[in-house]
Amino acid sequence: MHQESGAVTVFAVIVSLAMIVAAGLVLDGGRLLSARREAGDIAGNAARAGAQAVDEHQLRSGRTVVDPVEGAAAVAMYLAETRATGTARVTGDTVDVVVRLPVRMLLLGAVGVDATSVTATRQARAARGVTRTVRQ
Repeated sequence: MHQESGAVTVFAVIVSLAMIVAAGLVLDGGRLLSARREAGDIAGNAARAGAQAVDEHQLRSGRTVVDPVEGAAAVAMYLAETRATGTARVTGDTVDVVVRLPVRMLLLGAVGVDATSVTATRQARAARGVTRTVRQ
């Protein structure tokens, strides 16, 4: 009977480690899903901020075009207020934004996964006037 005295301890350690990893997957997986949604929100809002930088000279001639310098600057200003980093591309009336958001792992750090990041891409278009009718 003395040969089996440590078997329960080894089993308890293995089961405990497996439960910590499972809890880490649930907790940190939820954090990743939340961060992905947040990155999408940030990218969408940044794209809309950039799309508001309409070139006034083009607008007076009847064309809706986003000023590339002002649009990119508006995106950068918006992103500076968040914990995300990103890039903007302005083409005509469209602003494309790619955002990267870091995520720190809480429980998975115990098994070597300290941090990761999520990315999101969103697009916004500058529009002039009413573009469609909504019926109620």
